[in-house]
Amino acid sequence: MDRRQLLITSTAALATNQVFAAAQKQYKIGVIGHTGRGNFGHGLDYIWNSIPNCKIVSVADASLKGLVKAQERLKCSKSFSDYKKMLKESLPDIVAICTRHPDQHFEMMKAAIQNGARGIYIEKPFCRTPEEADQILKLSKKKNCKIAVAHRNRYHPVLKTVKDLIKTGSIGKVLEIRGYGKNDHRGGCEDLWVLGSHVLNLACYFAGTPTSCSASIRQDGKVPELTEVREGPEALGPIIGNEVHTRFETKSGIPIFFESVANKKEDSFNFGLRIIGDKGAFIIQCDRNPLVHLFDSKTETTQVVSTNGIGKVEPNSLLHKKVFSHEVAVLDLISAIENNEEPICNVVEGVLTTELSCAVLASFKEKKSVSLPLVKRTHPFL
Repeated sequence: MDRRQLLITSTAALATNQVFAAAQKQYKIGVIGHTGRGNFGHGLDYIWNSIPNCKIVSVADASLKGLVKAQERLKCSKSFSDYKKMLKESLPDIVAICTRHPDQHFEMMKAAIQNGARGIYIEKPFCRTPEEADQILKLSKKKNCKIAVAHRNRYHPVLKTVKDLIKTGSIGKVLEIRGYGKNDHRGGCEDLWVLGSHVLNLACYFAGTPTSCSASIRQDGKVPELTEVREGPEALGPIIGNEVHTRFETKSGIPIFFESVANKKEDSFNFGLRIIGDKGAFIIQCDRNPLVHLFDSKTETTQVVSTNGIGKVEPNSLLHKKVFSHEVAVLDLISAIENNEEPICNVVEGVLTTELSCAVLASFKEKKSVSLPLVKRTHPFL
């Protein structure tokens, strides 16, 4: 049984014990956040105190007030206002990069790798440009540092169940995949970067690698001018519009659509995706429990999908909690380090989600479909 099947079929406690059975050393964890500038993400910092053979040895935060609170919360002995100094002095085995602001991610990952980190668990968005992402990919491969991106739903084992059900014809022929952001006040390009990376990562798991992108962007229903490009919040870089509609062609022939409209009232399918076939559809609603439902077009009925199958109760009652808290993801990262494999949502997927967001902007700017991989690796608006 491989490590992914172990995480799928075992209870959380058994999986944890077996994953660490061969680990003779304790992993030193270094945590990087920035209060007021992306903070510490959604639980990426304190989860390590729940993982056997892991000990948070140091925390870094450029905000002194935030640093005091972080050290107390994480119960670690050392704190630093400079993350580079923390990395050099503490030499953590694994670095949790928690801040949500992607403008800091490139330098933080680079410094962690150069100081000998064996693994990195990083908040999304991964990077701001394909150029940055490419450099991290190259450096991480050279130093054999395993990078896992915190798209936590991507680590849910029910996704493999869905993929197997698709192969057996549960929804017939797959026609398309439709993804949605949260469609809240951040709708449009902001939603694309902040939450769309989750959705596009899931979509690519089922449809495969995109080969082109065609995008339409609107501002209050009208096509904006390039003079309306603005600096996005949370250090996202230049963005435009408050409405995005995009289509990605893929190697498999299954098109991926993504939509985000600011303050859209209809929210029944917000933040997630639908895998649509000619006999039904799998509905995946991110961060919800259950994560997946199956809609049957013939009977017009909906059933839950668990790792046990269609209409069956999830055998591991704690599974959603373990996925939502990032436990499954960090166990997968540690297992990847132990077995010299790639994490489930790895650096290559981080590069791809960054590129897809930039492809949307490039298609709008060039007023045409753009091929993937992008030839221009810098930001389309710069």
